[in-house]
Amino acid sequence: MLLNYINWTVNPEIFHIGGIHVRWYGLLWAIGIWLALEITRRIFTHEKLPENWLDKLFIYTVVGTILGARLGHCLFYGWEYYSAHPLEILYIWHGGLASHGGAIGILVAVYLYNKKVSKKGFIWVLDRLVIGAALTGACIRLGNLMNSEIYGNVTTMPWGFIFSKDPQGDGLAHHPTQIYEMIYCLVTFGVTWWLYWKKEAYKKTGLIFGVFLIGIFGSRFLLEFIKLDQEAFEAGMILNMGQILSIPFIIWGIWLILKSRKQKVELKK
Repeated sequence: MLLNYINWTVNPEIFHIGGIHVRWYGLLWAIGIWLALEITRRIFTHEKLPENWLDKLFIYTVVGTILGARLGHCLFYGWEYYSAHPLEILYIWHGGLASHGGAIGILVAVYLYNKKVSKKGFIWVLDRLVIGAALTGACIRLGNLMNSEIYGNVTTMPWGFIFSKDPQGDGLAHHPTQIYEMIYCLVTFGVTWWLYWKKEAYKKTGLIFGVFLIGIFGSRFLLEFIKLDQEAFEAGMILNMGQILSIPFIIWGIWLILKSRKQKVELKK
């Protein structure tokens, strides 16, 4: 029989030595990036692409992800504060990363990478990159769980979590939306992996990336209805900031899938 709640008391810090603190969130970010690198390496090897292309893609996307996620948080969720304290935008160790900002950062990085390195096409690169990126997303959401942050509304479901380590917590059971988000990231990874390796969907430019956009941002849009607002300004909004930022990605994904269906390429049966 399930418990009537789960008391989540995990310490977000793994250990510290002197002034050096190692946290689950940072470790899981690193693991997620490494997994994406290894998956993309396998894809590049399969297609016999130059090895140095992968090294350069790794640098471009890591820098783009971190800068984009930080700037996204400051611009989309904390502009009132950071506009008055612009120097603190650089204080990334204080926390504050936004997934939509990270996505935009990746897009800018891939655009530059394609222009300077691969020259295969912007969407061509993304079709291969996002498979591993879905796993990175799952790792990041696990990091959010370990931090006891970005969770859902109060719930009476038996799997509700009481986030005892959250200093702003209310002592009530909430939807563990970090776990829900991990699940849709893992499902998106599984579907895009299957499309690439079993259906050779990379032959239809934009199909894999389009499915990724729907899987990640479509699910994110729906899940936001049961999540607590991240910032006070979202109170009373019909759609919160996460949903508003997801809409362009969803539309883009639908357009890419429809466009890919018109390409005269036979997929593997």
